[in-house]
Amino acid sequence: MFGGNKKKDRVEFVEKVQAARQQRSEGKERERAAIRIQAWMRRLLCITKLRTETREEFDQFIEQSGTKKPSATDVFHLARKFLFTFHLKDDEKRFEALCRLILGSMEAQSEPRLWYVSVVLSHDLVLLWLHQLKHLLLICCKLLRKLKPSVSTDAKKISIYLNMLIVFTDCGNWKILSMKGGEALRQSLQQLCANVLGHLNSKGLYPSLKDLLMSGLACSEPSLKCASFKAVITMALRPLVLSNFSDNLSSLFILNILSVPGLILHLSSIAPDGLKPLKVHGIYKKVISFLQKEQSIRIVLNALECSYSLCLLANLVELSQLEIEEIITKILNYCQSYVAKKQSNLTNWHPILGWFKQSTDEQLNNSIPHIRKQLQSLWSQKVVNLLFEALLVISEGESNEVKSKDDKGLVIGNHGLVSAEVAPDVVEVILKSCVMYQTVLCTFSQIKLDILTGLSYQEGFVVHLWKFFDSFCQNDSVESHLWSLEKTGLFNSHELQAALVLFCDCCSHLLPIVDDSEMYEIQKPFRLDELNRISAFLNNLVFKMLWNEMVEESREQMLNSAHTLLMILYDRDCRRSFTSQDQWLVRSIKTSTFVSELEKRKKGALMVIQKIPHVLPHRERVQLFRKLVTKDKVELGITRPSDDFFPQGTLITVHRARLLEDGYEQLALLPTRSFKGIIRVRFINEQGLSEAGIDQDGVFKEFLEEVVKKGFDPSLGLFKMTSGEEERLFPSSTSFIHNNHLKLFEFLGKVLGKALYEGMVVEVPFASFFLNHILSRQHSGLYSSIDELPSLDQSLYKSLCFIKHYDSDVRDLELSFSFDEDVLGKVITHQLMPGGNVIQVTNDNKISYVHLMAHYRMCVQIREQTAAFIRGFKSIVRHDWLQMFSGPELQRLISGDNAAMDLGDLRRHTRYYGGYHSNHRVVNWLWDVLEKDFSEDEKSRFLKFVTSCSKPPLLGFAHLEPPFSVRCVECNDDEDEGDTVGSVFRGFFSVGRRRDPVGRLPTSSTCFNLLKLPNYRKKSTLKEKLRYAINANAGFELS
Repeated sequence: MFGGNKKKDRVEFVEKVQAARQQRSEGKERERAAIRIQAWMRRLLCITKLRTETREEFDQFIEQSGTKKPSATDVFHLARKFLFTFHLKDDEKRFEALCRLILGSMEAQSEPRLWYVSVVLSHDLVLLWLHQLKHLLLICCKLLRKLKPSVSTDAKKISIYLNMLIVFTDCGNWKILSMKGGEALRQSLQQLCANVLGHLNSKGLYPSLKDLLMSGLACSEPSLKCASFKAVITMALRPLVLSNFSDNLSSLFILNILSVPGLILHLSSIAPDGLKPLKVHGIYKKVISFLQKEQSIRIVLNALECSYSLCLLANLVELSQLEIEEIITKILNYCQSYVAKKQSNLTNWHPILGWFKQSTDEQLNNSIPHIRKQLQSLWSQKVVNLLFEALLVISEGESNEVKSKDDKGLVIGNHGLVSAEVAPDVVEVILKSCVMYQTVLCTFSQIKLDILTGLSYQEGFVVHLWKFFDSFCQNDSVESHLWSLEKTGLFNSHELQAALVLFCDCCSHLLPIVDDSEMYEIQKPFRLDELNRISAFLNNLVFKMLWNEMVEESREQMLNSAHTLLMILYDRDCRRSFTSQDQWLVRSIKTSTFVSELEKRKKGALMVIQKIPHVLPHRERVQLFRKLVTKDKVELGITRPSDDFFPQGTLITVHRARLLEDGYEQLALLPTRSFKGIIRVRFINEQGLSEAGIDQDGVFKEFLEEVVKKGFDPSLGLFKMTSGEEERLFPSSTSFIHNNHLKLFEFLGKVLGKALYEGMVVEVPFASFFLNHILSRQHSGLYSSIDELPSLDQSLYKSLCFIKHYDSDVRDLELSFSFDEDVLGKVITHQLMPGGNVIQVTNDNKISYVHLMAHYRMCVQIREQTAAFIRGFKSIVRHDWLQMFSGPELQRLISGDNAAMDLGDLRRHTRYYGGYHSNHRVVNWLWDVLEKDFSEDEKSRFLKFVTSCSKPPLLGFAHLEPPFSVRCVECNDDEDEGDTVGSVFRGFFSVGRRRDPVGRLPTSSTCFNLLKLPNYRKKSTLKEKLRYAINANAGFELS
């Protein structure tokens, strides 16, 4: 029992001892903490006291210095005390005063003891002085980084601190050197300054200068003063020159100074004298030489963010505009690849480079206009003429020395075979320049149009560039031209491809604004024979690339650019020809081979028919179109295996007095498949009774023709006729007089599409600009409204051309970006752009006015009507089917061929009824009269009399539906019951026994393409009656 208590007491004793030990330990810790706190407080009090005393002494010293100038040694000792207790936030004003005092001492005349640098003469103080000077200049650098040049008080401080850096990093202006024996000190003092500069460089001199420049220049309105700007440039150059342009300092200079947005632009406007040291030291050449090293430019570009690489490029362009193609190309390629890598869903828009992921930099964004202004000199006339000087030599027919030729007359150069007319070194210069400009276009995506404008508007630039390509050709053959370029390495040489892409892009930008008078009469920029040659070359090039499936990524840009220019030229030629007949057909491939490849679905043939269908003859394309329609009918299950088979169709009932209205009500909402299928029509006559009609295609053809005739009649108000001789149709801008006008347009689009789908020709002559709308050509970025305007309003076109070529001040004409129009008796003002009625037309914006006016009249004013019509039309006829045709070809597809009627073809495909046959006397008279006695106009009238269309089908009369027919009639039309067994027998046995029906005229049933021809006894009677009927429409009926 007693042992248990002892154990308990022992435990308690140990615990007490441990607690006491812990207590003593904590007490000692508190004592040590108290001592540390007391020491820290004593130190703080001491420092505070010292600072207070030092500041009081400093303030008193500065105050006294106003009356009595202190010696340099006194200033040195005062500065030592001040810097020992210096606090940037509290002592900034005192530091400014100290800098003023030191700078003032350096200006003292003939008083060496006052010069701050005189302390260096003291052997004991020289090292301390040097350390103090470095400390002072580093504080200056720190303050420069946070000061704002836009604040007037800060601007004065910036001037002082920059002056400190300028004065004490170069001993050249120190007065100590002018004293007796001072020259002996020059070398030592220069080494001392070099030591200071080296220290500043290691502690961030260049970043400090960059921050100051960014603060003063990277804004919409630069705020850096002239003197400060020059001081910064001087300070930035000193380490560089002193180190003899070492790679390390060159890199720092480029990264921190030359990458500042708009540096050289602002320097030339704010402080032009600041450009002199850059020129004196050959900074441009040194920088270019540095950047030509692969490792150097890689280091620089990797350290710079993409946008700042752009700033570097802009400054280099501004600094010098000579011999920089390779450097510019490398920087642009870096920017291009950087943008491509940084593209993601979370991107920001850059005004020059486009969309990519980038950090927000307000200063940089504010400087974009200045960077853009600098970059514009790249495509200025001066630079373009300088870089492409050799092109002028080519265009003037001069030839440089040819060093070596092969047996085909082509020069051997660095890039393989080159032009026979141009020396290899000249070719290399031209190709490098082309590569540079093509890289500029690819990289600066947001200002591509500005660049193309700058290049293509240079006097004769594109013409000279074409002559450069033309110089590769050994003769006038287009095939030889393409062969020569292939031999030169067109499909493998990046440089040659870039040159061709540049030419195509510039031409594609220029040609749409060239009007017809410039192109055809003045023949600018190209002569018509040159355009012919360019077209043929591009046609063969694009065909070869597509046919041989040469569409790799490396050649894709060349293919796209060549194709774009080719289609511009082709569309222009379709509107007004400048090429020879069959120019656009490719002779290297037989048509039968092409069609065979197309049927096998070969990739090359498919790409050709999609991209350049015009290389296939028009007839074959029409046949292909009909095959596509037939295939579509099979897929929809609406084909007719035979003439006697009628699939399930839609039956509509229409009154003859309300054809359009009834047709619209019953067909407008019909599904597309049903609209494409069989539509049967029952007519209700004026007495309200159903007409007896043959339920075949003929009745529907009659209905379709009547709907087209009424719907497209200008008197209805949906369509108007163009002014001028042609009188062609286009949507009326005042169609809103009908409440449902847009639905009516859509319905008429379906009706016309149905006619085209079924192969029925209808005479609806559209204006060419409207045909291009149907083909969606106006959506192309290269579509030119002014070129199409003559097809709408010739007088307006002439007026706009007058304005375009007006030599004097256009403001004299007092025009604005608006025009007034009388709409149903009310004057309406149309604005070509927001606020256009207050924007005056000037010489600077007259081109925009001309194109906006043409675009408004042809596109904007009838946009809703056109869209509704096209929506209906393309619901029946697919868009990709239509892309095989040009505007004029689409018109032929709708209204038939413009070629003269082939009577032989018509005779071979004519059917005879009622006793007539191919060798019947009256039938032979008919063909003889048509062939020998009727003019071409009368033949067209005859065709229209029978079929309601004056033009033959595109594929010939074998494809006329229903077939052309001639029937013998021996009774009046109201007694005519058609062909029966009895009528046919009577027809055969009665010929020659009845009297001559001289009182009857030939009649027709256009819905069946049927000519009802009486059995005349004399050829002269037939000729007389037929001529009268077709000219007077006598007896013309739509039964």
